[in-house]
Amino acid sequence: MTAALPAFALASTLLILAPGPDSLLVLRNTLRHGRRAGWVTATGTMSGLLAWAAAAAFGLTALLQVSHLGYDVVRLAGACYLLWLGVSSLWPSRGPRGPAAAAAGPAGLAPGQAGWRRVYLNGLLSNLLNPKIGVFFIAFLPGFIPTGAPAPLFPLVLGLWFIAETGAWLAALAWMAARGAGWLRRSTVQRWLERVTGVALIGFGLRLAAQAR
Repeated sequence: MTAALPAFALASTLLILAPGPDSLLVLRNTLRHGRRAGWVTATGTMSGLLAWAAAAAFGLTALLQVSHLGYDVVRLAGACYLLWLGVSSLWPSRGPRGPAAAAAGPAGLAPGQAGWRRVYLNGLLSNLLNPKIGVFFIAFLPGFIPTGAPAPLFPLVLGLWFIAETGAWLAALAWMAARGAGWLRRSTVQRWLERVTGVALIGFGLRLAAQAR
């Protein structure tokens, strides 16, 4: 077990650092509403991962492998949600940012902006509506579970470790984005970042919709 944990930690780090919709959503909400919004988005992401990790530990995500209809329904719903997030990122970038957005600063949401619930749901739903995360836990975790390890306790421990690493990375990403150079907070730069993020989210949504198992 002691040998499995360092190997799992290293593999998890490499996977978590790879660009994906979770990092993009944290970056987008941080640039829109400040560091705290990025952290709340990260909390939603971690909540979604916790649900998938618990389901995988208790064998529930195996249903996705045997139910083609269930898998496709969740996959298409997740693809539509990512597409909607991408389009919503592109749409406000067509005009100047409002005074409330400019007043947010690096720390937190300005009055009248999207509330905590909305940014939390961004992170939560982008995870829960992606069945590939559940399949990922089924395929990834068993390779690091030593013979004789207690089930479902040890798979759940690995899942919690993965979630903790993900949370640390996303929190650091939000902090770095909020503390970035002043040019990142210029309206012109933020509009371009919104466009890039929107196109990337649309790309992730299209890929999820097109991919088979």
